[in-house]
Amino acid sequence: MKGIRLCCIALLSFLMALAPFICAQEAAAQASPAQTYNNLMSALEKEVVEAADAMPADKYNFAPTQGEFKGVRTFAQQVKHLTEANYAFFQGWNVSGAVKRDDIEKLSSKDDIMKALRDSYAYAHKALDTITPANAFEVIGSGERKSTRAGMAAFCIAHSMDHYGQMVVYLRMNGIVPPASRKSGM
Repeated sequence: MKGIRLCCIALLSFLMALAPFICAQEAAAQASPAQTYNNLMSALEKEVVEAADAMPADKYNFAPTQGEFKGVRTFAQQVKHLTEANYAFFQGWNVSGAVKRDDIEKLSSKDDIMKALRDSYAYAHKALDTITPANAFEVIGSGERKSTRAGMAAFCIAHSMDHYGQMVVYLRMNGIVPPASRKSGM
């Protein structure tokens, strides 16, 4: 009797330990490609937008000059480049609301650049919403821009990560701890 009770307790403990893993697997199996990419983009978007907002307006034209930084973009140019790229990656996806690169290049105030950045992420999310299991690996584009929807979405996210890293360097060079680092105590 005691042995059966111990066996039942051990089995119950084992099943309880597996429960989070099983639930996570079921949730992942139910996530669509659009949800997956949108979740990744949302996490990165939050960091990028918070970093862009953390730089004071009077430092938006900052570009490093010490060391090997000759010819690099200013902070404002980094943010505008990300904004332009969010539209360019999803060009040809039949998503309305794209903004022309030249219109973004003309922006000069922090407020206008921040609005354009936020709008570009909204546009990217609309594009990501169109990814389905049926079209995720459909080839789109041509030449150097030839990829799949899933590949283009992944590259857009990776591109944002690259420039987010550069923005973090610019913030720290100006004595500003990036918001994402403040939260984690880094």
